[in-house]
Amino acid sequence: MIPARYAASRFPGKMMKDLAGKPVIVRTYESVVATKLFDEVYVVTDSDVIYKAIEAEGGKAIMSVKEHECGSDRIAEAVASLDVDVVVNVQGDEPFTSREDLAPVLDVFYGDDASQIDLASVMMPMKEEQEIVNPNNVKVIVDNFDFALYFSRSPLPYVRDNEVGIITYKHKGIYAFRKQAILDFASMHMTPLEKAEKIECIRFLEYGKKIKMVRSSRLAIGIDTPEDLEKAIKIYSNK
Repeated sequence: MIPARYAASRFPGKMMKDLAGKPVIVRTYESVVATKLFDEVYVVTDSDVIYKAIEAEGGKAIMSVKEHECGSDRIAEAVASLDVDVVVNVQGDEPFTSREDLAPVLDVFYGDDASQIDLASVMMPMKEEQEIVNPNNVKVIVDNFDFALYFSRSPLPYVRDNEVGIITYKHKGIYAFRKQAILDFASMHMTPLEKAEKIECIRFLEYGKKIKMVRSSRLAIGIDTPEDLEKAIKIYSNK
């Protein structure tokens, strides 16, 4: 499931911006289909423009019936009547999503601690100070078993002692949910921390859900700003 809304607050209309001849959302959809990991792939949207763009490329789209505050609520509505076990949420502004990104997230549901996992997601190390302090990059800290402790737009953790050698991890916008976990999410009220940070996965933590984080070192380029789009265009032009 690829949630996509047209009126993004930070970069309005970004899903339909041209990326080497096709809209960003179409590029993301094609990347997910190309992984060949899924029985079905859908874009879930409240936008006629996005819906028609996906259908025009022969893709599958679901139009949201209700108004939703976040992508997870949108997905919960879409999967409620579907016979599925695990639902993967790929952000619509992640056109470089690959099989290498997604397969490890699915694999955790077959691991020794699978029974503890409500959902899984991805994190990758950041090295540049500019990236670490950028509030568009969501940071995550985990316990010794790679279960998420907290997410924040602030640098996380605060490094008081530079000799400790702490690695700062960026949260990459890929989730794999058990169906019940995503349905539960839609029935939970938004929490104060989620409202403050504008990070929806905090809601899962505040309600006691367990999020398994998968480590990745792959370059993550999401389209959060016009500058990100320019970077993505350059990558496509070099393919």
